[in-house]
Amino acid sequence: MFDIGFSEIVVIGVVALVVIGPERLPKTARMLGHLFGRLQRYVNEVKADINREMELDELRRLKRDVESAARDIQQSVASAQAEVKATVTSIETDLNRAVAGASPSPPSLAALPAVPAAPLAEPPGTPPARSEAPASAPAAPAPAPADAPRQSSLPGFDRQ
Repeated sequence: MFDIGFSEIVVIGVVALVVIGPERLPKTARMLGHLFGRLQRYVNEVKADINREMELDELRRLKRDVESAARDIQQSVASAQAEVKATVTSIETDLNRAVAGASPSPPSLAALPAVPAAPLAEPPGTPPARSEAPASAPAAPAPAPADAPRQSSLPGFDRQ
């Protein structure tokens, strides 16, 4: 705190002894020590208050940032919801128009677009069906044997 050496303290003590006198010097030294302790406590309290205020400002800034991020997320979710709702409404409107304008007879198969047939999934444990695939097509992987270890399930979701 202060840059005072031992020799300077001795000079101050001798001057205080001469000026104050030997009877009142102990009381004065005790009072000065008490005042110095109070000063240190006051300085420490001020430092602690300043640190608390700085931390409070940081927390307020963090709160403001989190609230801003939450508002941004809420707005993006609301806009996505509105977009999905508009899409669903437009599809519903198109379907209603198509149903209202459609004839009572079913559409002919020639009018429908050609969709490639997807192979049906086979139940586990059945041998794969042989298909007449060209030789250049890669072979489908063989199903796992029935005695292969199963993947562990989540707790509370035991498969039987």
